Amino acid sequence: MDLLDGRLKFRHLTLLAAIAEHGTVVRAAESLHLTQPAATRTLRELEKLADVELFHREPRGMRPTVYGEALIGHARTVIAEVRRAGDHLTGLREGQAGTVTVGTLLAGANLLLPRAVARLKAERPQLTVIVREGTFDLLHPALLTGELDVIVGRVGPAPEPGRVRQRALYREPIRLAVRTGHPLLRGPATTLADTVGHPWILPLEQTALRRELAGVFETQGLTLPANRVECTSILTMRALLLSTDMVAALPELILRDDDRLVALPVELPSVGRTVGTTEAASRIRTPALMALLHHLEREAAELRVALAG
Repeated sequence: MDLLDGRLKFRHLTLLAAIAEHGTVVRAAESLHLTQPAATRTLRELEKLADVELFHREPRGMRPTVYGEALIGHARTVIAEVRRAGDHLTGLREGQAGTVTVGTLLAGANLLLPRAVARLKAERPQLTVIVREGTFDLLHPALLTGELDVIVGRVGPAPEPGRVRQRALYREPIRLAVRTGHPLLRGPATTLADTVGHPWILPLEQTALRRELAGVFETQGLTLPANRVECTSILTMRALLLSTDMVAALPELILRDDDRLVALPVELPSVGRTVGTTEAASRIRTPALMALLHHLEREAAELRVALAG
């Protein structure tokens, strides 16, 4: 019997399993909302395809033959897999399962995104979240090609207006961070010029924060520190700050949650970041993405309160 020649239908398997469960064609037909003649005809088709008798016809019902037992086991497996596939599609449609892929910048990686993902996973444990960290110049093309569903981080003038949609969630000040016990904390009021004699951790050249910091240094007649590391990894930055006398520009909320890092009393009024989401304008949101966006907005509302306090 060639099961792949197209003659075996799903209705054959569902009837086979129903007869095995209910014991008669009549009850099997009722369970499947078929007429008895239609069920009998379907069983005859199946036995002709198999070229074997699948049930013993007995006065009080029907009992599977050895061939029937074998095929019933496979039929139940196929039915279960089809049912599971239906559940999977339903989950994808409703956002209970599936995957959402997020690109994250430094502005979103510290608090907003982790908190939103934690709430999302508590609500929808079967949903997979993939997070890719990078700079906007790398994440933006991936967003447009569909490799990413959304970018969480700094929002601003879009490089290609009309191709993306952005939503601002909150604005966060940038502070100059050092470790507790740093030499700059011991003397008189620190200025930006005082920090130039210490090693710095600067954002990468292609970031907006780097350009803004460069503008502040230029305004005050200073050049960017020559002794520097260029980095956007928050874990690497924190490790360097704690183990050296380096200075770095970090979001204020990071410093509030870290008792080993402190902000220098240096004002950076022109440096700050509007944090939000960036999506491809033409792409329809999946339920999974909509669920993540909902939790991002909830977490952002709490962060706005924290920043205002």
